[in-house]
Amino acid sequence: LSTNPLLGAAHDVLDPVVDTAGEELKATASYYVLPPIWGPWGGGLGLGRNWNGSICPFHVVKSPSDLENGLPVNFLPISGEETVVRESTGIDIKFPGAPRICSDLPIWQISDSFVTLGGVGGSPIDRFRIEKHNIFPSLPSYKLVFCRARMTCQNIGIFTKNGISYLALSAEPIAVVFRNAQGSSEIKKITAGHYKIY
Repeated sequence: LSTNPLLGAAHDVLDPVVDTAGEELKATASYYVLPPIWGPWGGGLGLGRNWNGSICPFHVVKSPSDLENGLPVNFLPISGEETVVRESTGIDIKFPGAPRICSDLPIWQISDSFVTLGGVGGSPIDRFRIEKHNIFPSLPSYKLVFCRARMTCQNIGIFTKNGISYLALSAEPIAVVFRNAQGSSEIKKITAGHYKIY
């Protein structure tokens, strides 16, 4: 039973995060992070150039096309003891198939308020969480937040520049759902090795 305030509340009182099929998110599986409603909300998550124009470090961006699932991600509980991803507990997020054009590790981090690759992972101080975000009462959805030490967790939202939607710390979170990548039809464009770089 974990009561470490940096990792979250006790595990036995926290609900598991579920995917679009109603199944618990597993640390051993990969998932597409998608909008709850397709269309003007765009598609999944991928990699983008640095907001100042350089490629490295890669930034995490939202695809403008609802035909693109984006890159699958892994959610890894920081406690190391859980195989199920639970709400409001510390997790690492990574793109296991990210191209290694940059030297960055594929683990997410916050850099200058933006979500980028290059995180170390395993830190109980800097960690992401998945929380409920009931923007649509009849459609279960979640939001991603970032927590640092004992400070208030901040929402992950969108910062748009030059037509590219970057994931960044924001007062307004984006609503997301999780689709198991195994067996899903994956639509991607072949650029920069395997994936489009926005």
